[in-house]
Amino acid sequence: MVVLLVEWAPLACYTTFLARSTNNAENDAKVWTLLRVLEWTTSRFIKAEIESARLEAQLLLAHVLSCDRVALYTAYDKPLADEELAQFRMLIRRRLAGESVAYLIGRKEFWSREFKVDRRVLVPRADTEVLVEAVLDRTADFVQGPIADVGTGSGVIAITLACELPQRAVVAIDISSDALDVAHQNAEANGVNDRVRFVQGNLLDSVSGPFAVLVANLPYVESAQIPRLDAEVRCEPHQALDGGTDGLDLIRELIQAAPSVLADNGWLFLEHGDDQGKAIRALLNSCPRFKDAETKRDLAGRERVTMAMKPITP
Repeated sequence: MVVLLVEWAPLACYTTFLARSTNNAENDAKVWTLLRVLEWTTSRFIKAEIESARLEAQLLLAHVLSCDRVALYTAYDKPLADEELAQFRMLIRRRLAGESVAYLIGRKEFWSREFKVDRRVLVPRADTEVLVEAVLDRTADFVQGPIADVGTGSGVIAITLACELPQRAVVAIDISSDALDVAHQNAEANGVNDRVRFVQGNLLDSVSGPFAVLVANLPYVESAQIPRLDAEVRCEPHQALDGGTDGLDLIRELIQAAPSVLADNGWLFLEHGDDQGKAIRALLNSCPRFKDAETKRDLAGRERVTMAMKPITP
């Protein structure tokens, strides 16, 4: 049985859609098909100033129907059943209340692979693909040895590098046992559970090296800025966001500790905020164990990843 609701009109029938009519006969009701529901939801998300409104509407509906996004348009005139509409309404309410789509559907795409995410870890972002690109671009410069991902979270960096560099061993480090549990599941799902070793610890305290590469996407948001973040970001673990007064507390600590576990000619790669590149280059250049710090920009021209090499010790 399908649900009959008021004819779709952008924005005007918001209450009718989210709170099902109890007397459809009094309304000029029509069936809510996949296409009508997608159009309505996209319009509502646009009004709420949600970026990628159509994509998010597609992801939520595909999740409810247990299909991929393409299938939504191969059956666009298919009506939704009662239980499907009820579940979809619930997801719309939660999205409009500030929950991220990734948490609502329990997964996020990164580097063309799918990763499990939940409230125990940060949602992977496209910006972090710049970090992976920077590492892969320098592959020929690496000395032999493993790669360590410091603050691995959901494991997307460590697992992606293990997939792209199958000849390299990867160590994934995080202080949170909950995050490591999610990362374990992602490694297994992506077929690299035997090549990624997971270590619980604070930064480099639980490893000894030597590593050819250290890569890190550590918390870099200034403490005072966290209450001003978008609602969906504030739902993410604060421990994985808060970088202290200037956002650089953990980055500063890692730069000081890194030379002791990096091999000679090993590299350190750091993701950071788009206004922090200059400060991080200064930190690296002031450390005598690093040289030639440089920053890679993202496609929008924003400084996103800073890297430096540890030269051979005299």
